[in-house]
Amino acid sequence: MGNGFAEHGQLSIERRNFPQFFITAPSPCPYLAGRVERKVFTHLVGQDARSLNTQLSQGGFRRSQNIAYRPACDGCAACVSVRVPVNTFELSRNLRRTVKANEDLTSSVVRSHATSEHYGLFRSYIDSRHGDGGMADMSVLDFSAMVDDNFVDSRLVEYRLAGLDGAPGELLAAVLIDILGDGISMIYSFYDPEQQHRGLGTFMILDNMARVKRLGLPYLYLGYWVRGSRKMDYKSRFLPQERLTAEGWVLHRAAP
Repeated sequence: MGNGFAEHGQLSIERRNFPQFFITAPSPCPYLAGRVERKVFTHLVGQDARSLNTQLSQGGFRRSQNIAYRPACDGCAACVSVRVPVNTFELSRNLRRTVKANEDLTSSVVRSHATSEHYGLFRSYIDSRHGDGGMADMSVLDFSAMVDDNFVDSRLVEYRLAGLDGAPGELLAAVLIDILGDGISMIYSFYDPEQQHRGLGTFMILDNMARVKRLGLPYLYLGYWVRGSRKMDYKSRFLPQERLTAEGWVLHRAAP
């Protein structure tokens, strides 16, 4: 999988009193044309991987397989970590319509194990929406590694139409999530591109906000909001939200 980390080879991942951090070589930015990105990263392995995943998420890191990373770009801070405090979030009229449009779906949390059904849906989504992106060349083995290979508390949430006689119905969407000490982190979501009218990407965010509430936890982590990036700007819609700055997490109640 083209995540920018493979070039470092088999780095030592011995656990010490604190994790070892590394930095990637410069590469083209996937979000803003003409810019270059670098990432600082560490490995999430061993018995402390779950607690470390929470601590690093609170510090603006994201997870990819067994690696936690965050941008470390020279002269650019466009990638801003975003989390939603679920207990103060209120549904707008448009978001209520999205929930209503998906009332016929059932959501179920299953173990993070990739199947051919998951990969088929992922492939349809990528080919339709992100055919020129970094995941366009992912094989079934790459996909399985993304879903299966981790030492953290990871799950898949499936969204299906009702089946006959109680059997599982058609899979329309899925999202890989991590359960953190203070909430849920949405790692990667994908859905049937022919169901665009449902707003499934938005619906999965709203559904996981409700899931965080049921767990009695405060935050849903959405990853990076990037001002000026069309494919990342949607995250600014979920207000109020907290954005990570040099002074810590700052609450925003209005769109930028």
